[in-house]
Amino acid sequence: MSALTVYPDNQPQLGETATDFSAIQARLGAIGVQFERWTANCELAADADQNTVLAAYSDSIERLKQQYAFQSVDVISLNPDHPDKAVFRQKFLSEHIHADFEVRFFIEGRGLFYLHVADKVYGILCEQGDLISVPANTTHWFDMGENPRFKCIRLFTTPDGWVADFTGSDIAKSFPTLDQYVAELS
Repeated sequence: MSALTVYPDNQPQLGETATDFSAIQARLGAIGVQFERWTANCELAADADQNTVLAAYSDSIERLKQQYAFQSVDVISLNPDHPDKAVFRQKFLSEHIHADFEVRFFIEGRGLFYLHVADKVYGILCEQGDLISVPANTTHWFDMGENPRFKCIRLFTTPDGWVADFTGSDIAKSFPTLDQYVAELS
C-alpha cells in the first residue's frame, strides 16, 4: 500500500498519513511532484532482463521521455543479499538535491522517499506500480530499509545519471526509517 505522511520539519512525531492514491497524488501534485501508477504491457518474469522490463513499460516511458526530454533509462535492483547494501543505504539516507529530476518507477519492492519542502517533510512510501518524479533541486533523501528488495526503472535528462549535492543536514536521522514507517502503518 502506498502512503504519504506530511510532518512539520521540526516535529517528526506529528505526521498526518494518507493511503488513498488520489489524495496522495493531489497532495504531492501541489508541491510539483508527479505520482502515478503504471501497469506493464505484458506479464513479466521475476528474472526479466532490462530490455524486457523496459519493453513492458514502453508506452509510459515514451510518454515521460516526450514530456521531460529524458535522455537515458535504465533498470536497477537491490536485494537483501547484496554485499554493499549498507553502504548504498547510508549514501541515499543523507539529505541531498539533484540538478536533474529523480524519477523512479517501482517494478517490484518498495522504498521510502522523504521530501523536505519549505517547513514540511513529505514521507512517501512507494511500492510496486508506483512512479514518483521528484523535481530538480528538491531537497530529499531515500530509505531502502535494512534489507532492501526493489527493482526500479530510472529516467534521466542528463547523461551523468544520479549525481547528488549533499546538504550536510542530519534531518533524516529524526524521521522514521523505512522499516519503522512500515511497522507504524500496520
